[in-house]
Amino acid sequence: MFSALIISSCHQKNSLTYPIGQIITPKGEMLFWLYNETPIHKKSFIELANAHYWDSLTFNRVINGFVIQGGCPDTPEGFSGSPYLLEPEFVDSIKHVYGAVGAGRDDNPKKLSAGCQLYIVHDKDGIERLDGNYTIFGQIFKGLDVLNTIATVQTDSTDTPLEDVTMEVNVIEMAADQLKENGYDLKER
Repeated sequence: MFSALIISSCHQKNSLTYPIGQIITPKGEMLFWLYNETPIHKKSFIELANAHYWDSLTFNRVINGFVIQGGCPDTPEGFSGSPYLLEPEFVDSIKHVYGAVGAGRDDNPKKLSAGCQLYIVHDKDGIERLDGNYTIFGQIFKGLDVLNTIATVQTDSTDTPLEDVTMEVNVIEMAADQLKENGYDLKER
């Protein structure tokens, strides 16, 4: 599936393409739009994905009906091992809706995001209380069934999956017609 997307985007040399977040897991693939309205987080995600930062990590916190989260581990002291922190980019029109991709953070007063921590909203009603507190930088448009599958895996008392849910995180380029074929219409933007 991954190679087919790359091959077909190579054939589109003369058409405009868009960077799309891709997370491949043992449960399947998720594709998400990266918001231009959050340029710091978008750039950080692209750089870390291209460096294969997440490829040895897992979704280490899974809460059915809330979020699935992965990247650097969170500890009682805050995030451990984040390569850097990011200034918040709260956008009133971008909400914590089902399938939103956000940047995790600890309780720091400036609401700085951990550069490596990402989560995906699994609450079908959205999580309004997180709006304006955590930066959303993307939206899943393909693979919501994968999100559901991951969100319902068995976990221990710390919300850690009993079986690792690994991540291979990439940025792929897709043309408008490829996006539409995969369930995302640019006209909705």
